[in-house]
This record gives sequence, C-alpha cells and structure tokens, in this order.
Amino acid sequence: MEKIDLKQGRDIYLLGLTGNIACGKSAVVEMLRQRGATIIDADKVVHVLMEPGGSIYGPVVEAFGENVLAEPDHVGNRAIDRRKLGAIVFANPAELARLEGISHPRVRTEILRQIQAAPTRVVVLDAIKLLEGGLSKGCDAVWVVTCPPEIQLERLMRRNNFSREEALLRIQAQPPQSEKVAVADVVIDNGGTLAATEGQVEAAWQKTGVV
Repeated sequence: MEKIDLKQGRDIYLLGLTGNIACGKSAVVEMLRQRGATIIDADKVVHVLMEPGGSIYGPVVEAFGENVLAEPDHVGNRAIDRRKLGAIVFANPAELARLEGISHPRVRTEILRQIQAAPTRVVVLDAIKLLEGGLSKGCDAVWVVTCPPEIQLERLMRRNNFSREEALLRIQAQPPQSEKVAVADVVIDNGGTLAATEGQVEAAWQKTGVV
C-alpha cells in the first residue's frame, strides 16, 4: 500500500492510534489529550456523517434499505440504527466490505479537513481501521493498544450491553490483534491497571521527540 499524504504540507507530528474493539483505546486517547495532543476520532466522524443529512446517511439507506432505520424522532427524522446495521454487516464480510466502500472515502475527506484545522503540533488519529484503510501510511508513528482476549470480550459485553454472541461476532469480524502488533511502532498493553497503562504512554510520549 503506497504512502498517502495526510499532513498536506503541515508541520505536525501525526500519531496513528489503533487497536481492536474494546481494547481500551479511549483511555489512551484521554492520556494523550491531557498531554496536549489534538484528537481526531474516526469513529465519531462516522457517527456524524451517518446522521440524517450526513454524507454517509443516504448511500447507506440506499444500500441496506429502510430496515436499518430507527423509529422517527420527535421531528420525524429516522436515524440509522447502528445495532441493526451491525447485525447485518458483522455477520457477512461482503456486506461489511460494502459498508466500508461507502464510508471510507467520505470519512477520509473529513479526517483530512480536521488534520488541516488542528491547532496543535501533535495530532492523534484514533481509528480502528487505521491499518486496513491505509491511513497508517500517512502517520509518523503507529501506536497499537492491546489487551488479553478475555478482558476484551468482557469489556465489550459490559460497555455495549451485548450478549456473548453479539460481542464475539464483532470481535471475530476484525483481524487478530497480532496483525496490528506486527506493524506497530509502539504497543500499549492495556490489560492491567490504568497506572500501568499511563506509565507506558508517558514513556512512549517522551520518545516521540516532540515533547
């Protein structure tokens, strides 16, 4: 996969942060935010673009049908029900690929806009598909957050109120953690205490050379 220009001439340090679902990226993100980095959350970008009126909303409804919509709200808008959509795409790799084909180009455009608007020298691109979508090729460094599989499963069930089957479906739809670790510049093991995680983040932060 060829290198892509995410910085577009800006003198910034672009840190790509990734890790599989429920491995605890959000905790590491907050630690980096506290150290002065601007955070760009790719999942939040998807949420916004998937709202009624967003650039992903219409194409997704056209591709997957109105059965993925929630009931109308108080003004009549029907949002995409991400749980209904997830039940379709995480059970079928071809459907997941179709969704990603719709969303990835639009998400990348918005990420590029946010990078250009970032007010700090260090910018963290938090993206679960950082590697798969090719965005890692435009980063100065890639950090991967990991945790033991049993902790990942328990966190996902608790956080999203998923059954064990629902949680496993989402975990198994992703490449194994080992594939991300293999290409990481920094691996943060988030399977222990927050203090242990923070110690790893601080050590890696100091080594970036931008502190």
